[in-house]
Amino acid sequence: MKVAETKFGDVMVLGGGISGIQAALDLASAGFKVFLVDKAPTIGGKMAQLDKTFPTNDCSMCILSPKLVEAGRHRNIEMLTTSDLIRLEGEPGRFQATVRRRPRYISLEKCTACNDCVEVCPVLVPSEYNEGLAMRTATYKPYPQAVPSA
Repeated sequence: MKVAETKFGDVMVLGGGISGIQAALDLASAGFKVFLVDKAPTIGGKMAQLDKTFPTNDCSMCILSPKLVEAGRHRNIEMLTTSDLIRLEGEPGRFQATVRRRPRYISLEKCTACNDCVEVCPVLVPSEYNEGLAMRTATYKPYPQAVPSA
């Protein structure tokens, strides 16, 4: 019996929270090229804001950080942050997606994550990470372990 070889295309995962990161890692490890799309400037979602997880009371960043690093370094994962899905057309197995990338204003290739730009940025806005209870500069990193770090 001869098994037919089926070629599959790329995969897109919408949402870079903990479940989206894990799905992207699983698919990428299976050999798929994965586009991890998130509207935020970094992946991690709400879990990055938590101290402990229920019901085990584990440290949330202790669970999330290794996955952030692995997703950031995986050769089969391309992150499209500050991006929105505009259109999805096709049928199961043959979709075509249109994604709009909003400007980041800081080059991911040139940024060294030194935070010098944060120190001199004169613009203050409410911090989403702190649910608007504190201010942040317009140039910022949501949390220290953020991926991408620019």
